[in-house]
Amino acid sequence: MDIIHVPVMAGEIMEALNLKSSGVYVDATLGLGGHSEMILQGAAGCTLIGIDRDDEALESSARRLEHYENVHLVKGRFSGVRELVNGIGYERVDGIVMDIGVSTLHLKSEERGFSFKSDAPLDMRMDRTQELTAADIVNRYPEKELADIIFNYGEERFSRRIARAIVYSRKKCQIRYCSELSDIIYKSIKNRGKIHPATRTFQALRIEVNRELEELSSAIESGAAILAPDARLCILSYHSLEDRIVKNAFRKLAAEGVFRIITKKPMVPERDEQRSNPSSRSAKLRIGEKI
Repeated sequence: MDIIHVPVMAGEIMEALNLKSSGVYVDATLGLGGHSEMILQGAAGCTLIGIDRDDEALESSARRLEHYENVHLVKGRFSGVRELVNGIGYERVDGIVMDIGVSTLHLKSEERGFSFKSDAPLDMRMDRTQELTAADIVNRYPEKELADIIFNYGEERFSRRIARAIVYSRKKCQIRYCSELSDIIYKSIKNRGKIHPATRTFQALRIEVNRELEELSSAIESGAAILAPDARLCILSYHSLEDRIVKNAFRKLAAEGVFRIITKKPMVPERDEQRSNPSSRSAKLRIGEKI
C-alpha cells in the first residue's frame, strides 16, 4: 500500500506560484508527489517536472500521477535541477517547489533506517545506490569528526558525550541497527528534555549521509538560473540550518540584482494545519521571484 503524502502549506504555495495552464513547473523534491499533484490539479494543462534521487519515491509518484498528462519524472539530485530540466528539453520554467529534508516515505518506511524508533539497519540513504550509509559513519568516523557532525548538523549540545559513547560501544561490537544506536545515545544523556535524546543525532547523521546542506545551496543557485522572468522559487525548510542557508542564498541573489525576495520573514503554517498535519509544525516557507 502506498504511503499518502499530505503537502505542507499547499494553499500558500499554490498562491505564490501564480499557476497558469501553459506553465512549466518543477517539483525538485518529488517525494510521494503531494505538491506535484497539487500543481497539476491547480493548473489543468500545465507541464510538471518531478525530480527525486530515490527510486522508490519515483515509482510511488508515478502511480499517483499516472492519470495526469504532461508529467516528466526524472531521477537525480535536486542540486542538479538546471541540468536535469535542460536535459529533457526545457530552458525556462514558471515555478519551482523545493520541500527540503526527510520525506514521509523515509519516515514511514521503517526498513529505510531513518528513525530512532526503528529496529532496521542504520541506513538513511535517500539514494540506495550510493555507498555511504549511517552505519559507515557511526562505525568508522573518528570521535572528533563524529562529535562535530552531531554538533553542527544536529545542534546537539551533548555531541561530545554522544560521540564518546558511540566510539566506546563500537569497540566492543559494530553498531548495526537504529535501535542499538538510539539506546546508546539514550543511556549517555542523563538530562533528558521533551524530545528523545537521539532525535538530533539521527538528524545529523541523515544530513551527513545525504550531503543535504551542500545539496541545498547548489539547488537554489541551479533553480534560480532556469526561472523565467517573474517566476517564483518556493522553498520549505524544517530546521534552522536549512532556513539559514535559504535566507542567505536569497539575499545573495537579490544583491546580484536577479532576484526579488517576496517573504522578508518566512511564512509558517496556520494553526489548523499544524493540528491536522503535525509534520508541518516546524515548516518555514520562503519565496523568491526572478527579475
